[in-house]
Amino acid sequence: MLLMIILVPVLGSLAIPLLNKLGFKPAYAAAALGAVVFLLSVYLLTAAGNGASVVWRYDMPLGFGPHFELDMLSGFMACCASFLSLIIIFYSTGYIHDAEYETEYYTFVILFLGSMTGLVFSFNLIWTFVFWEMTAVCSWKLVGFFRKDADKKKAVKTFLITVFGALFLLMGIIAVYFSNGTVDLSLLKGAHVPAIAALLFIIGMFSKSAILPFSSWLPDAGVAPSPVTALLHAAVLVKIGVYVFARVFYTIHCDPALMQGVAFVAGLSSVIAGGAAVKETNIKRIIAYSTISQLGFIFLALSTGTAAGLVAGMLFIMVHGIAKGGLFLCAGIIEHKAHTKDITAMGGLYKVMPFTGLAFALCALSVAGIPPLGGFFGKFMVLQSALTQGYGFIFFMFLVAACFTAVYLLRTFHLVFLGAPQHEWAAGEGSFQTVFSVTLLGVLALLSALLISFPVGYLMRVAAQMGVL
Repeated sequence: MLLMIILVPVLGSLAIPLLNKLGFKPAYAAAALGAVVFLLSVYLLTAAGNGASVVWRYDMPLGFGPHFELDMLSGFMACCASFLSLIIIFYSTGYIHDAEYETEYYTFVILFLGSMTGLVFSFNLIWTFVFWEMTAVCSWKLVGFFRKDADKKKAVKTFLITVFGALFLLMGIIAVYFSNGTVDLSLLKGAHVPAIAALLFIIGMFSKSAILPFSSWLPDAGVAPSPVTALLHAAVLVKIGVYVFARVFYTIHCDPALMQGVAFVAGLSSVIAGGAAVKETNIKRIIAYSTISQLGFIFLALSTGTAAGLVAGMLFIMVHGIAKGGLFLCAGIIEHKAHTKDITAMGGLYKVMPFTGLAFALCALSVAGIPPLGGFFGKFMVLQSALTQGYGFIFFMFLVAACFTAVYLLRTFHLVFLGAPQHEWAAGEGSFQTVFSVTLLGVLALLSALLISFPVGYLMRVAAQMGVL
């Protein structure tokens, strides 16, 4: 099962073009593969929760052989990513159809998912890097999907910045190998690594998760189709950086001052991105700046190195993924209706698309951390873990960023759905697949608050399994 959850999407992505030649629609093939990966992730999550620990290795010279391992942390992350990816694929069947590059789109979406699952279960840092770079190639192709010259330039920008950061990650892996004699995380448990190696890791993770000074590529990636931006922001790409941060820095030891530096830079990134979102009028760029801002909260929680920080950070990944995925998918429906991304040119859309409006409102309130939505608990626990660690000024920075979040999301909702109509809108929402997807995520943003004790309880067991105090 552990190998299948990686091989099914990776090899399945190669089969999609062949199935298309045989007359099998790529959307159906992608949906079937996404469903299989999600079911496998649920099975593995259940097994991990019941105490199962599965290890698969293949020995190669110098200790560079693949090593995949199931534990509670990897099971949780795989389940979150595969569920959101499945929703996004289903949404895509009603959003991208009969497009010129439809087969290519689904091929790279499924390969993206396979790269994510490979990275999540990899305990060998070399193979983590391999899957890390596979996601960069997928994002490059998907961001430039529409093939306009401006789109291709922004796709190349996305690729160059993330690959540039990945080179630092690779240098960090090499530094760990020469200082500790291994790149196997199971053998590095409790090991102390040189500060330079830790710093190189952090730079690589910041570039993938769009933290300053590497954040400019993420708003520009909004030229991609809306399900792609949801995939980048909510399910796969930017969450890779924070997941690997949790996996690495809850395994090894490094200078605590470096972790405080991470929290400070993340706070600065959150405030600046929040301020940019307040001034922005492009709906997808607003949500992208919001992603940059919210990722800072995850780094803040994980930088504490505590059990409370781990629980808060991983919970935030889950609730943010649900709500942010919903916002981007709503933006896709809105863009199709209004034929513009400018929120000042919209207004009054709630009357003609109430399901989309309600889903957007629920997801926006969750991202803003308004009770009783799921995002409130994630944000509250993050700030609590920071305050407990004595991060006084940094806590204040994130409090400002949280206020910015409420301002720009409520402003966006008002201008798009409640403001004076700038045009006569025809009645009707998007396709069934698109409206169902956003409605489901909106409901989950609410239900996640009512059922919050289940993921919190599971994540507390994750912290105990990893030996975090």
